[in-house]
Amino acid sequence: MGCCTVTHTNLDHLVRWESDWAGLRVVVAGLGLSGFSAADTLIELGAKVLVVDGSDTEVNRARADTLKIVGATDVLLGGAHNDALPLIDGQAPQLVIASPGWNPRQPLLAAAAEAGIEIWGDVELAWRVREKEGRKLAEWVVITGTNGKTTTVGMTESIFRAAGLRSIAAGNVGTPILDAIRDPEGFDVIAVELSSFQLHYTHSMSPLASVVLNIAEDHVDWHGGFENYKADKAKIYERTRLAAIYNAEESVVESMVENADVVEGCRAIGFTTGVPSLSMVGIVEDLLVDRAFIEDRKNSATELVPLDSIGEIVPRHTAANAAAAAALARAFGVEPEAVAKGLSGYDAGDHRIQAVARRDDVLWINDSKATNPHAANASLGAFSSVVWIAGGLSKGVDYNELVSSNATRLKAVVLIGTDTAGLREALQRHVPQVPVIAADVRETEEEAVAGAGAGWSVMAAAVRAAAEIAAPGDTVLMAPAAASMDQFTSYAQRGEAFIGAVGALMGETSK
Repeated sequence: MGCCTVTHTNLDHLVRWESDWAGLRVVVAGLGLSGFSAADTLIELGAKVLVVDGSDTEVNRARADTLKIVGATDVLLGGAHNDALPLIDGQAPQLVIASPGWNPRQPLLAAAAEAGIEIWGDVELAWRVREKEGRKLAEWVVITGTNGKTTTVGMTESIFRAAGLRSIAAGNVGTPILDAIRDPEGFDVIAVELSSFQLHYTHSMSPLASVVLNIAEDHVDWHGGFENYKADKAKIYERTRLAAIYNAEESVVESMVENADVVEGCRAIGFTTGVPSLSMVGIVEDLLVDRAFIEDRKNSATELVPLDSIGEIVPRHTAANAAAAAALARAFGVEPEAVAKGLSGYDAGDHRIQAVARRDDVLWINDSKATNPHAANASLGAFSSVVWIAGGLSKGVDYNELVSSNATRLKAVVLIGTDTAGLREALQRHVPQVPVIAADVRETEEEAVAGAGAGWSVMAAAVRAAAEIAAPGDTVLMAPAAASMDQFTSYAQRGEAFIGAVGALMGETSK
């Protein structure tokens, strides 16, 4: 199955749907949502498509059957197929499409790179086929950052729709970007969430506007180091045409804009949770204002929306996300009234600083989506006296800065998860006076959640432990600062476990 000699194929001519894709030999690495969408698109374009995925699951077998029916050359499932670059009709592939989860050191991708074969992601493919005769050509505004991407892309979509534009949020959230691109009617504008993985495999995208919300240590194992992670995030600014939007409170992000090779005439637009300087969007007396996209920006600012219209709890990072979304929409030309309507009507959904209950002046908050220290820092910073439920799959991150910067807020810490050593060490180093309690599962809790998984029992124990410590004026905050897959199937399941445990506790205490 392996290949050795490859003749490099120049793919520069493949820039629209009607380009000559017929017969192009393509290996698609990964059969998740983005991989399936890429394979399906390429088959429709007439390419010869072979798909590889290390997981031989029922879901993947069903997807494989579908792709074979529509014309895939082959679909190879199982770990053995990940270790070499397969041939297509006895010849080396001319292109490899990498799913976001596949890191560059994976043997198949490493072999493709060594052989000089181009490696794209689904976003690169989508950018190249976005233009099609008879279909509306959508503008792209693109969003990345360590945290806040999904919230910001949702806010941006809501603003566009409030303005009467046909818009959709796509990419790393919700709809795969290729599914959005292939919509028969097309869109006026697409708000595209991009992960660092997707950006790594994106090479020619030239969006109308782009933003990096923030940057912090994350996914260093995938990228092979923090510097590589930052470099991939910074790629979002390359070839931006109108507005390169940056977090004015993070010097690293500002330097990304300063070093970006943007299209001539592109403006650098800052956003801030403080009073905005010239060419920024920011906050003045609890009002979100625009001092970037108005004529007299030197002397004035335009009111966009009061913060209390956005939500009951608007912590600093939510205000920052709203400012970034507003800047993207204003770059597109959306009027202030639509910005206000879109942000006021936006529903953040569950698991992100979600108020679950309040009893005896104790507030219970579910922030299961805080899967890394940077996200947890944002929610910890929103409250003054916190009983913190934390822990999980740490992904090799450092907790020292998170703990030290929130030392005065922590009343107690209840640990969940199977990998708490790093967090324990940081707590002992910076807040040795703060009680640290391991969730102690009782037999009754095991019985109460029988069949639901060990994580549910642990969460019930954690909630009980937090309740025993919390006093009036405290917030019990479940913001794990870690991934969920050690004890749960997803951050959403972890959040549901917390909500269920709090509900059960409230039922008990009301008896």
